[in-house]
Amino acid sequence: MELAGLSVAIAVAKSYGTVSGDKRPTVLICCGPGNNGGDGLVAARHLKLFGFLPTIFYPKAGNSVLFKNLVNQCNKFDIQFIPDLPKETQQIKDSYNLIVDAIFGFSYKPPIRPQFGDILRKVVESGLSGVPIISVDIPSGWNVEEGPPTDGTPVIEADCLVSLTAPKKCAKHFTGRYHWLGGRFIPPVLALKYELNLPEYPSTEQCLLLHRKD
Repeated sequence: MELAGLSVAIAVAKSYGTVSGDKRPTVLICCGPGNNGGDGLVAARHLKLFGFLPTIFYPKAGNSVLFKNLVNQCNKFDIQFIPDLPKETQQIKDSYNLIVDAIFGFSYKPPIRPQFGDILRKVVESGLSGVPIISVDIPSGWNVEEGPPTDGTPVIEADCLVSLTAPKKCAKHFTGRYHWLGGRFIPPVLALKYELNLPEYPSTEQCLLLHRKD
């Protein structure tokens, strides 16, 4: 999770620029209750170290010691947690340069609960208003194999996708500008066993750009 979150933070910095002078990009990181949300918490800490100004929205915190420790680490870095998303899309657009979607991962199963349906709807509306969305592993609410939902769940159209370990089948439906591969931690024996056919990471890079749409 530490390496996955670091990969996300690096992909964000490489895609959208690092800090320039006094300009510090503001990032809203929406975290879900599972491991995808944990990746978002880790990414927030690294983005703070990179000079970004992250804010975390974590409506249903995980109860395990792991997640409590991740929250504690973010608190020690003075990263703000907000209890609710701004009511109006324009407020989100005015407050944040980027949104990290770390709500649901590949284990998500519909139907979506009303609370998270409203959250996804606000994220989708913010993306449509011009705030770039970076999705962790897969866009929240997507089927890991089939792609965008067809059951009325708000459809996130991410500008950037950071696939972790290996791209999931649903990534073929991704149409955003940046597609990164992150999570440089798979032993060669496992990559061979599961026929992952992973590309080589150059030098000490933690993430690899698979596709860029100019």
